[in-house]
Amino acid sequence: MKFPIPASILALLLLSGCRHTPGRELPDRGLSPTTDAGVVNVTIKVPTELDTMEMRVIYRSKTCTFTDHTASGIPYDRDGYQRMDLKPIQQEQSRLFEAKVPVNGGGACNWELSNITFGAEYKDTSAFGEGIASGLPAGMTVIFYDNNSPNGRWDIKVDGDLTVVRDYYPWLSERFLGGHTKSMSLITNGDYYLTYKAPDARNVHFEPILHSQFLTRSVGPKVKAKGNSTIFYYPDGSNSFEAYVSPNHAKLQAIRMAAEAQRQALSDSEG
Repeated sequence: MKFPIPASILALLLLSGCRHTPGRELPDRGLSPTTDAGVVNVTIKVPTELDTMEMRVIYRSKTCTFTDHTASGIPYDRDGYQRMDLKPIQQEQSRLFEAKVPVNGGGACNWELSNITFGAEYKDTSAFGEGIASGLPAGMTVIFYDNNSPNGRWDIKVDGDLTVVRDYYPWLSERFLGGHTKSMSLITNGDYYLTYKAPDARNVHFEPILHSQFLTRSVGPKVKAKGNSTIFYYPDGSNSFEAYVSPNHAKLQAIRMAAEAQRQALSDSEG
């Protein structure tokens, strides 16, 4: 049975290559997803300020390969790959968005699900001012397939299903060097797109917890000179020149927890 994916939310981009033997016809490299091998249920729970991004789904094939080259020009074989983009669907009036991704990509190349990249970003940055671009999102990548590819690296390996809940903080960045720009990003601990290897996962849940009241602002230098650097203004009123290229997440966590502890102590005293 072919997997019923509405054409309105799916775009297939031909990105793979197949080794061609002279005198033989190339196989049809198109995807033909089926539910025979099951699906991966991806759910994303997002706060009202955020919206899910389009999901990038990669399938790979050991049947259809292509020749790539190292930086020094040495040829080597790589698994073929195809990409499928789809938008998670909101579940009724909830903040839960869902997508069902077939494990079997089908077709003459026997496509297999390789990885899924997904996340959330601000759906409207105008609340923070005019001309503010969307910056770094809250996102993650899940790898399912051992592939002959330079993109097979991962940060964390998980057995079975995968649930990820991470704290995020808003960051309004203003830069002047190379042109005046403003962007709104979501800050978390570690890489913005942590990569998980979960070959047996059939349920993947991602929940970015946005602490929207703890906004950090940063202003970059206007002149490139020794000693000039970006200054960060934290939600507790402090400011500092950070060695980081983004706000200090541990500092933000400490500021939030101190504020929450203070509110709890006040509530206890009033009770």
